[in-house]
Amino acid sequence: MKIGILGGTFNPVHIAHLRIAEEVRERFELDRVIFVPAATPPHKPLAGDLPFAIRHRMVSMAIAGNPSFTVSEIEGKRAGKSYSIDTIHAFREEYPDDELFFVIGSDSFRDIGTWWKYPDIFALCNIVVVERPDAVVLSICSSLPLDILHEFRYFDEEKRLIHRAGYSVYYVEGIPLNISSTAIRRLVRLKRSIRYLVPEEVAHFIKEHGLYRDEG
Repeated sequence: MKIGILGGTFNPVHIAHLRIAEEVRERFELDRVIFVPAATPPHKPLAGDLPFAIRHRMVSMAIAGNPSFTVSEIEGKRAGKSYSIDTIHAFREEYPDDELFFVIGSDSFRDIGTWWKYPDIFALCNIVVVERPDAVVLSICSSLPLDILHEFRYFDEEKRLIHRAGYSVYYVEGIPLNISSTAIRRLVRLKRSIRYLVPEEVAHFIKEHGLYRDEG
């Protein structure tokens, strides 16, 4: 089985998250995409300090109509920072015979050298780097940390790197939805509509529970 892993704070989950998951599922013929909300992001404070359970619930609402999408509680059950390497290890143990595809945005990929134990990630799974409109990667090779560059071979026509462990790094263009959770939270604070930016059920949930109204 081929499984995609899409992590993020999902604060809140929005249409671009869903479209990215669907594009990657289709392009790589994935059997399942697992959304993994972060409990305690290691790189920056969680805006609004919204509890994991609420963000997990919003993701559940957003993906309810897609049988290929599921959401995991794995990072909510684990103490400490939500390091991606720990999550990937856990999925590798849970799905030892399956092919894993870890999905990240191009903005995050450019900073991967700051991630905890980042060299180990490339030896555990495939990585799908999805182009973000504000973080176009002109050369996937030049975005890799120099200390691990020698571990890869590059195939220009496929825009693919192959790690010495056998896993690939793919770069996916053509998903241009410039939507961000930050912008959505700002609209809520300004009492403006977020319709068509998030699923209808999520918009209703945010309004009903007064989320993001008082975020500074």
